[in-house]
Amino acid sequence: MLRSPRQALLSLENSVSEITGPVFGHNDLGPLDNDLIRNYAKDGDPVGERIIVHGRVLDETGRGVPNTLVEFWQANAGGRYRHKKDTYLAPIDPNFGGCGRALTDDTGYYYFRTVKPGPYPWRNFVNSWRPAHIHFSVFGSGFAQRLITQMYFEGDPLIPVCPILTTIPDKDTLDRLVAPLDLNASTPFDSLAYRFDIVLRGQRSTYFENRTAGN
Repeated sequence: MLRSPRQALLSLENSVSEITGPVFGHNDLGPLDNDLIRNYAKDGDPVGERIIVHGRVLDETGRGVPNTLVEFWQANAGGRYRHKKDTYLAPIDPNFGGCGRALTDDTGYYYFRTVKPGPYPWRNFVNSWRPAHIHFSVFGSGFAQRLITQMYFEGDPLIPVCPILTTIPDKDTLDRLVAPLDLNASTPFDSLAYRFDIVLRGQRSTYFENRTAGN
């Protein structure tokens, strides 16, 4: 069995997206924590295409994992994070904070509203762009480690050319990071929906950035 890499090692410096995770402290969840359209709005709605993201947190047998804390953070519709280290030229949206959280129900289900994030340039390479994506972290009493992953959008032409995603050699593993359009869960005249299930363990495990075992 060959264990050595077939390709040259790629140096992945921390980008703004990797250091902009939300810091909520120990406060209880609020009624707007899973509504990124309203939880930071001051003088109107945030700019961008409204979307719904929903799914379930599952164990290796496909059973839902209840009472799991799901946190999410993202760039705004222009591809800009609300973070002092993000120097991308896209403007900050004054009505969009870009982070939220939810607790899964008895079936492992979670749901949130947001705007679709925009792509942004990745400065490690010339003319390299990160596809639109949303960061997730999951944490629950049934597993000790906070697990971090990213969700991408079905049909995004930047996915096949993203320098980070092309380091994932297994197509099935990559496909599990891509959320398909879920028209049945969409809100007419308002929001398209995308389905993203997170599998904690097993052969169908979601790829987690901070855990190699089981990926």
